[in-house]
Amino acid sequence: MFDYSLLHWVTFFSAAFLLVISPGPDIIFILGQTLGGGRRTGFAAMFGVQSGALVHALFAALGLSAILAASATIFQVVKWVGAAYLVWLGIQSLRGAGDTFMRETGQPGLPARRVYMQGILVSLLNPKVGIFFLAFLPQFVVEGVAPAWAQMLLHGVLVVAVAVVLEPWLVLAGDRLARTLRSRPRIGLWLERMLGGVLIALGLRLALSER
Repeated sequence: MFDYSLLHWVTFFSAAFLLVISPGPDIIFILGQTLGGGRRTGFAAMFGVQSGALVHALFAALGLSAILAASATIFQVVKWVGAAYLVWLGIQSLRGAGDTFMRETGQPGLPARRVYMQGILVSLLNPKVGIFFLAFLPQFVVEGVAPAWAQMLLHGVLVVAVAVVLEPWLVLAGDRLARTLRSRPRIGLWLERMLGGVLIALGLRLALSER
């Protein structure tokens, strides 16, 4: 079972690598939480986003994402809720612009559990992620290797595994940058405003997107 060729794995992991490093709401969210709360908060955001991605992978394997792709009503509902959530996160960032960088090191910010749950929602409420998994994973299903759903689930889990390997470097880099910004609060103010603006822009982009 799961006996694939070397070419299969090279192609898959190359595609997964490019997928993970592509900028999007998940990367912006992880970076923003890291800059605001340090590496602990950043890792909570990262694991939240990837937990949501695992759910998308499971839905794709079970065929539930096909319902999302086929139903215009369900797609629109999830899309608008997700867009509103991203805009809300952006507004929260703008309202507190600069405050997170002016906190003393060690002063608590948002609880890690809350950031983790936010990360799950950022991922789950983006219907385009679910549809992407539905389109991406079947390309690596090989006839006769294993049941199609099992192959799709395996490859979905491996996409998340690639993210878990690569994204900690983003968290560590963001944490180092945050420590520097605490000594330069004016730069931190504008950076947090920019992150808030980017989240709002991503929310509006999702709202205006088509399937």
